Amino acid sequence: MTKFILYILVTILTTWAMDAVNINVIFKKGQVIKARVVYFLILLSIIYLVTNFIYDFIYLKIF
Repeated sequence: MTKFILYILVTILTTWAMDAVNINVIFKKGQVIKARVVYFLILLSIIYLVTNFIYDFIYLKIF
């Protein structure tokens, strides 16, 4: 349950932070779908890595 709540919090934080990144500059004109897919994959990767890092850090600190 703790990890689920942590996933939700990190998802909100990461989505908010990724709004500042203009990823469309990297892609050619008309490649909106590809840019959104890459944005989504980057978002998922960051969420997974940050959540597991925080969870492992908390687990090692307590026990």
